[in-house]
Amino acid sequence: MATITLRNIRKEYGSNVAIENMDLDIRDGEFVTLVGPSGCGKSTTIEMIAGLTKPTSGTIEIGDRDVTNLPPKDRGIAMVFQNIALFPHKDVYDNISFGLQLRKFEKEEMDRRVEEAADTVQLTGMLDRMPTEMSGGQRQRVAIARAIVREPDVFLMDEPLANLDAELRVHMRTQLQRLHNKLDTTIVYVTHDQAQAMTMSNRVAVLDGGTLKQIDPPLECYHEPANRFVAGFIGSPAMNFMTGEITTEGFSSESGSVDVEFDPSEIGVSPGQAVTLGVRPEHVIPAENATGEVTAPVETYTDVTEPMGDEIFVYLVTSRGATVDMEDPSASGQILMSVGPETPLETDEALSVVFDKTSLHLFDNQTENALVHGLAEPSRVDAATSAQTGADAEAESDD
Repeated sequence: MATITLRNIRKEYGSNVAIENMDLDIRDGEFVTLVGPSGCGKSTTIEMIAGLTKPTSGTIEIGDRDVTNLPPKDRGIAMVFQNIALFPHKDVYDNISFGLQLRKFEKEEMDRRVEEAADTVQLTGMLDRMPTEMSGGQRQRVAIARAIVREPDVFLMDEPLANLDAELRVHMRTQLQRLHNKLDTTIVYVTHDQAQAMTMSNRVAVLDGGTLKQIDPPLECYHEPANRFVAGFIGSPAMNFMTGEITTEGFSSESGSVDVEFDPSEIGVSPGQAVTLGVRPEHVIPAENATGEVTAPVETYTDVTEPMGDEIFVYLVTSRGATVDMEDPSASGQILMSVGPETPLETDEALSVVFDKTSLHLFDNQTENALVHGLAEPSRVDAATSAQTGADAEAESDD
């Protein structure tokens, strides 16, 4: 096992800056997922850790060694790619042991490692099979076993489940969690699928435009996003956003359809300040069902409903018949609500909704950083207090 430390990492491809001054600390035995949209720099980051590409500037350490200029074979890492790339003419044993054979391992040691790796990924009894005789999930497990036999300090996984069907991806997610629990080895995982990031990781590193936007436990990224990008990227369906400004009474949206009452001085904002209000779909509630701390009712009309089985996604508009801008739905007055399957709603139905004030978010329009999470007790936590609480908890756990 090993820690991974990236300091002031910058990667340029000509005039294009792929990674901008990244600092990243991954703890010993931790499962960290790099997640973000296409082109955000997550694959470039893992390739630099692996030694497949060199940073333009900055340093990379694995354990207590500076590996910035070391080749991949000397870094103590093993990598699993999106393309499984098994040898079709070799059986499972030879595919798993191929790297050990190149390194001239003794047959007895090679057999031990292969058998242990096969047992770890539940391939016992399949070592004499050919890749064409196996399912996609089994072939992926062969690729993982091929990495395990190297007994690396760090596993690097770049979209290893992307080519599997939906059912196999869910199955392999649980397999990878069991693998991490059993091996207790540092894993850096790259994906664009936030479901994989949220379910498997100790911490999620969210990237955009080559910069690290937030690295925190999955639920912290969900409930206390550091900025508007993370708030919009983490969570499916995405958070609703409404631009507006702080007034002496609280928040007022540009459209005039949404007002939220609170005391600006209590949360450190000032009248006239340009902000964006964020609310997740599950915190938009039909007014008739509302309890606790909620906003004043917002008059809407149902536009589209999407029954999902255990819930219904309801797309609301604040003006009947409004045309929704596909690029910026919130600017058209669209609000997405998530309700239980028992809620009967018809298209073009008038509906008053309220927002759960304890789960509202405010973001500064200039910096896009979070200003506050929760506009009513008990969950009002400003960004500075949240960060200090997390640091204190980590310090106590270290003690």
